[in-house]
Amino acid sequence: MHDWKLQPARDLGLPLSERLRSTHRESGTGELLAQLAWWGAARSYLKLAHRVDVIGQANLPKVPPFVLIANHSSHLDALVLATALPGRLRGCVFPIVAGDTFFETPAVSLFAATMLNALPLWRKRAGRHEMADLRERLTGGSCVFILFPEGTRSRDGAMGRFKPGLGMLVAGTNVPVVPCHLEGAFSAMPPGSNWPRAGQRVRARIGTPQTYGDELESRQGWERIAADAERRVRTLSPDAPVSTTDQ
Repeated sequence: MHDWKLQPARDLGLPLSERLRSTHRESGTGELLAQLAWWGAARSYLKLAHRVDVIGQANLPKVPPFVLIANHSSHLDALVLATALPGRLRGCVFPIVAGDTFFETPAVSLFAATMLNALPLWRKRAGRHEMADLRERLTGGSCVFILFPEGTRSRDGAMGRFKPGLGMLVAGTNVPVVPCHLEGAFSAMPPGSNWPRAGQRVRARIGTPQTYGDELESRQGWERIAADAERRVRTLSPDAPVSTTDQ
């Protein structure tokens, strides 16, 4: 057992604008209370307005770290996945969101960081350094990342190809990757909509976790992880062909 050491928060002393955008941001007591209130309200809304149904919750790892991945077609996606997690994990859940959408203005940055506990990833300049910071945060602490490997929302509801960024996070580690498939979120709130359409049912299917500890930390390894994760998410779709082989 390692001796416990008191260490200062890694975002200590950062100006507010930098702290909100930092991948090392840590929530204080006030922020944790705000997040609990927000996620409680979000869970109630999703249950009442969209009759959210979660299948396969038993597949969720009991303790972090782990990564939830899914197809992406709506701003509701991260809310659905986060509220599917048990309440005891609420403070360590970090949706990875587009920095150029959620962290460009002070007001939106404050909401994304304080309420959603989101961490930014700038799509146009996401490189090894940015992914290395996120990987360090994931592997070095008790974190749950919510990540959409397509990199952007689908404009027609069809699932796109997964990018290798997921592989950069988990290659050579024993961090479980949990495949999920979301159904109905596109109809409930497609890209371009300002508000969700109440009454549209949303369903989340959670698959079996997979680790990639034996995969190489290389471009080829990252791409193999992306391809395997994409296959696992597609298999969870209700439209996927039935297979008699073990997935």
